[in-house]
Amino acid sequence: MDLMRYVTVSSHKDTNFTLDLSRFNIIEDADLIGRSVWEEVHSWGMFEKDTLGKQMVRAADSISANLSEAYGRYSIPDRKRFAYIARGSLCETMNWLTKSMDRDLVNKESGQMILVALKNLSIRLNAYIKSLHHHPDNKH
Repeated sequence: MDLMRYVTVSSHKDTNFTLDLSRFNIIEDADLIGRSVWEEVHSWGMFEKDTLGKQMVRAADSISANLSEAYGRYSIPDRKRFAYIARGSLCETMNWLTKSMDRDLVNKESGQMILVALKNLSIRLNAYIKSLHHHPDNKH
């Protein structure tokens, strides 16, 4: 059991329940992208890591972090807000990845595979955001 996938939260009624993040599998897919980016960046030189690598890793890791936060939020407006932040991080990751490919830091084949995964994730993330717009509890 992956303990990082389970979060105990307290509801407004002071009853604890456990959220199983693995049921929201878009987070797992975002985690895979983050790990792939890390694998590409961790062997770079210090200059490359410091100027481009750290930002790309932070952006990629931010996708799953914000999706996790969205999943754990009670209100639909909060969920949407964190999903939008995740989408921004996804776009930022694509930008840094493209730059790293242009600068020959990531080989084209690996970079294209990650870009395809990001594109597929963006489609699913947009569908999730759209579902929140049509959720019965959506007040905004």
